[in-house]
Amino acid sequence: MRLQNKVIIVTGSTTGIGKAIAKRCVQEGAKVIVHGLESEWANDVVKELGDEQAASWIGDLSDPAIPQQLVDLALSKFGRLDAIVNNAAIVASSNTQTTDIAFMEKIFRVNTIAPLMLIKAALPALEKNRGAVLNIGSVNAYSGEPNLLAYSVSKGALMTLTRNLGDSLHRENGVRVNQINPGWVLTETERERKKKHGLAEDWYKDLPRVYAPAGRILWPEEIAAASIYWLADESGPISGQVVDLEQHPFIGRNPPKDNSTIPSKK
Repeated sequence: MRLQNKVIIVTGSTTGIGKAIAKRCVQEGAKVIVHGLESEWANDVVKELGDEQAASWIGDLSDPAIPQQLVDLALSKFGRLDAIVNNAAIVASSNTQTTDIAFMEKIFRVNTIAPLMLIKAALPALEKNRGAVLNIGSVNAYSGEPNLLAYSVSKGALMTLTRNLGDSLHRENGVRVNQINPGWVLTETERERKKKHGLAEDWYKDLPRVYAPAGRILWPEEIAAASIYWLADESGPISGQVVDLEQHPFIGRNPPKDNSTIPSKK
């Protein structure tokens, strides 16, 4: 198995992409720290994965104490830490009219600052094991959608963080830092968000080809499958890289004339 005996923290792993990554990591032989905001959901994930392979920690990543608590749990429960996956994020609509300082700070605390703080807290353990960091970004990092202003900017900052630390931490600490930018993914949360926007119950079954040339959007399990390479030793010395996982070129894509149904991409 590709992650045999590795211990990995996956933030935002009680649902969606994070949950899929946590499950795939265990399938590949790793032990995981499941993190989220909902204790019931976290308990369900740990039950599914097994108490010997998983433990959970509940906490809002805007709390500066949470990153160290996650690291401490990994070390006390499993005795080591080999990798972290910064997946947790706030996906919230905003534009120039609705984005104020408080809102921007709220988004950045979770989407950009918390990943850095977790990397800092985990660095001694990761350095000891020549470990890895995988940041989960978004194709919106490049420019973003008009109604996802704060979110898009926070993901652009995360991408710069990955490039920066992918160089410095690899040189100085032997820790690789890479990033995946998913496109539009069919998570549980995305299903509900689009229904709240007025779309039909089965909106994802009939999508414009401009968004889904394959006839469907991505599944969390497909992002999880790609993540294993970056967490495993087989990716060798590769660091500071950002990989887009989308089924069409995001930049330069011609949108439909009606922008009201432009989807939000993770």
